[in-house]
Amino acid sequence: MAFKFEDLKVWQRAIDFSGEVDGLTKRFPVEEKYVLTSQIKRAADSIALNIAEGSTGQSDKEFSRFLGIALRSGIEVVSCLYLGKRRNLISDGDFDRLYKELEEITKMIQGLRNRLKE
Repeated sequence: MAFKFEDLKVWQRAIDFSGEVDGLTKRFPVEEKYVLTSQIKRAADSIALNIAEGSTGQSDKEFSRFLGIALRSGIEVVSCLYLGKRRNLISDGDFDRLYKELEEITKMIQGLRNRLKE
């Protein structure tokens, strides 16, 4: 693989997660296209995008900053999942599955941040 981030398991999982969110939003009604659909997809994409951008040969401190942005994007996705559930757009099963996956991804991001500080 040509880029450092491609070897990061957390980036790989974030890419997979983004695909899961994309698949989920394809079932949302059209009136949500420019509201929740757009918001949750951008936030989910932002997790992987910030991991990749931060890994580009910058300092560990700068990489940690980008990982912090990725974490905040993950928290934004959590809020979107709750909104989707309350609007009856996301089933309990999909909510639980995506919530748990996001919980694991955020733990991995935080673990990577902690390693960078050592």
